[in-house]
Amino acid sequence: MRALVHHRADEHMLRMDGAPVPEPGPSQALVRVVAFSFNFGEVAFRTPELPDGTIPGWDAAGIVVTPAADGSGPASGARVVTFGWAGAWAEFRAVDTDELAVVPDGVDLGSTAALPVAGVTALQAVRRLGPLLGRRVLVTGASGGVGRYAVQLANLAGAEVVASVGSPGRGKGLLALGATEVVIGPQTMKGRVDGVVDNVGGRQLAEAYQRLSSGGVVAAVGMASKEPTTIDFEQARTGHDRGRIETFNISVPLGGDLRYLVRLAAQGRLEIPVGWRGGWHSYEEAIGQLLNRQVPGKAVLDVQESD
Repeated sequence: MRALVHHRADEHMLRMDGAPVPEPGPSQALVRVVAFSFNFGEVAFRTPELPDGTIPGWDAAGIVVTPAADGSGPASGARVVTFGWAGAWAEFRAVDTDELAVVPDGVDLGSTAALPVAGVTALQAVRRLGPLLGRRVLVTGASGGVGRYAVQLANLAGAEVVASVGSPGRGKGLLALGATEVVIGPQTMKGRVDGVVDNVGGRQLAEAYQRLSSGGVVAAVGMASKEPTTIDFEQARTGHDRGRIETFNISVPLGGDLRYLVRLAAQGRLEIPVGWRGGWHSYEEAIGQLLNRQVPGKAVLDVQESD
């Protein structure tokens, strides 16, 4: 099969090359990949220590070719969206059956490749903020994949959502997704918020923390700024009675959360934010646009047509 494999000597440490078709374990399905998505973190923070020839990639959607031998998971021919910490950027992947969800016929299969890491991260981060009905929530880095999901999910939970972006152009479409207002950085926001989903880190995380109401919580999801965060806690102490920051890591397996997100998408209640889509041979273009903040949402790469 063909795959995008890690290679330290190539641009972005990737090259298109041949690789063996993976052998699924007893509780894994073999999936023919229709499309996969790039997450900012897996292209911006790649490590050269990975052995050459390794197939990276977290998110992929495709068709089950061989069902799991232990009887778990869907049958051959099922349309599925899948997650794993490696192996997505290839024509075939072996995936644990508790890390996938069946995609109904009414939902574009390729676009669901944009759901797993970004969508589930947003879902789990919004949950960490607690009950949101009638509360005010700030989402930083709202123009990215996690951010666009978080805006929608916080809105569905009943929150008034403030979407923070880096420039006016990056805010396009966020009001339609459920944001009440769009601001250029937390420092321009008026009033306080009860919760924050922070995707940026650095100075923006510090500024967002200063704008918490008493008892509010920040879910520190990402570090798109690549900046360390310095917080003046004495200033924060005088600004609000109490508040906390929680470091966020996604909880696996993702199967249950993926099924929920697919159901929302099928009902028309969740838009899958695909801001770039093209053939997987254009992977260098997709990476370049992601790193230069030119993709509103997620980048999806088509590997082959679905049946």
